[in-house]
Order: sequence, then structure tokens, then C-alpha cells
Amino acid sequence: MSRPPNGSMICPSCGKLINISEERCPHCGAWKPGLWGFGPMVQRFFGSHLDAVAAIPIACVVLYALSLALDIRSALTPSGGLLGILSPSGRALYTLGMTSGPVVLKFGHWWTLLTSIYLHGNLLHIIFNVLWIRQLGPNVEAAYGPARFFVIFTVSGAAGFLLSDVVSGAWTIGASGSVFGLLAALIVYGRRLGGSVGQVLSRKVLQWAVILFAFGFFMSGVNNLAHLGGFAGGWITSTLIAPRPGRREERGPTIIAFVLLAATLFGFLMALLRVGRLVVS
Repeated sequence: MSRPPNGSMICPSCGKLINISEERCPHCGAWKPGLWGFGPMVQRFFGSHLDAVAAIPIACVVLYALSLALDIRSALTPSGGLLGILSPSGRALYTLGMTSGPVVLKFGHWWTLLTSIYLHGNLLHIIFNVLWIRQLGPNVEAAYGPARFFVIFTVSGAAGFLLSDVVSGAWTIGASGSVFGLLAALIVYGRRLGGSVGQVLSRKVLQWAVILFAFGFFMSGVNNLAHLGGFAGGWITSTLIAPRPGRREERGPTIIAFVLLAATLFGFLMALLRVGRLVVS
């Protein structure tokens, strides 16, 4: 794909019109705002043309349906009461990229830390997580921008799974670690905002986080290690990449978002190769 040497674009940092070839934005000083000619394409992906808050739940639903289809007999044979309704089999989830201690630490399948975020174990599991993503996502995106939202969401989920894999080694899936990361990001934002509004926001979201974390102790199959790791990952990430006052989307977080997106897609490519072997067998 050729890249245009000339042309105009909106600076992702200050929002003013600039030339793609500018070394630094003449208005705000942002370095390489045109990203070597790829700036407009980047903006199309992490700008108004991509609604990450909507795309993530769609990806979760599509992969949930695929996990059911890979072993439909098992999915239609519920076990474990309400939580067993429409549950993908362990074989199907492993095929699509479920993570665990041995998978990551012994076999080196690091990408399962990313693919597991989009996999879910039953109908209640995916409904719960998708609703929370839809509830928290727009607020985090508004506070941090779409690229930072995706970075926080992804890093939080991966951090939660990494903690779980190292400490317990158990098989685990789901976006709840990422949800806890979004909660942490809103708390960080509220503290940075300050004033009565910021205090109310931080206190309210912290209450949600504590209630959800405590709730995990009263339900079987809930991985609170992943929740804890996701919250810590979200807190650290949102603190490190918080936008500076008066700045919009900057190149650093956007590039990181692209790298994480590419790594996630690579993980699902590896999973698709596994799916092909499963179908053939």
C-alpha cells in the first residue's frame, strides 16, 4: 500500500488542520502528527469511523456464537443449572484461544492473554460483561479518547489474565478483567478532574468496583484474581497515558492501540488455524 507524500489532515493532538508531511505540528508541537503519511488511515481506524465501544461487544457476541457452533452438541447439553445454559465446551474455548498458566508459561502462547478477553463461558457471562462494557465504555472513551479506551480495555484484560495464569494457572476467559480496568480508569479520571464532580465520580465508581469484587466471592467460577489484575492494570495504564490538558488523541497511544489490535488479530489467526485442524479431524 502506497502512502501519500502530501495532503492535509486534522492534527490528532490539537484538532487543527495541518500538512501530512509536517515534522511537528505548527500549532501544538506534536511530533510526527502525520505518522509518516499514515495519519489519515490511523484516524479512520481510531477516529469517528470506528466505534470501539460498539465493536468490542459485537466481537464478543460473534465469538460466543462461534464457540457454541464448534461443539453444538455440548452447548445444547446444559450442566450446572442456570450458569450451564448455552455453555461452550472447553475444547471449543481452547480452540479459540482460552488462556491458562501452562498455555502461557509452558507453551508460550502469549496471545491467549488477548484472545481470552473476547471469549465467554455461558449466556449470563456474556450478557453481564457486554452490559458493563456498554455502560462504562462511552464514559471512558469520552474521558480518554477512542485509542486510549482500547489500550486501557486491552491491557487491563491481559493484566488480569497474566496475574491469574501466574498465581493460579486456572483456565479462564471473559471481559470482566477489562471491565474492572474501565472502572479503575474512571476513578483515575475523577481524581484528576478534581472538585465535587470528580470526587462524586471517583467515589461512586469505587463503590461499584468494591461491590462487583465482593460479588465474585459468592459465585462459583468467578476469577477474582483476573478482576484484581484488571483493576490494577487499568489504574496503571490510565495513569500513564492520561491525555494532557487541551490535547486530543496523540500518536503514542494510537500506535500502541494499533499494536494491541494487531496482536489480538494475530491471536485469533492462530486460533483459526486450530479451528481448521478441529474441523478436519
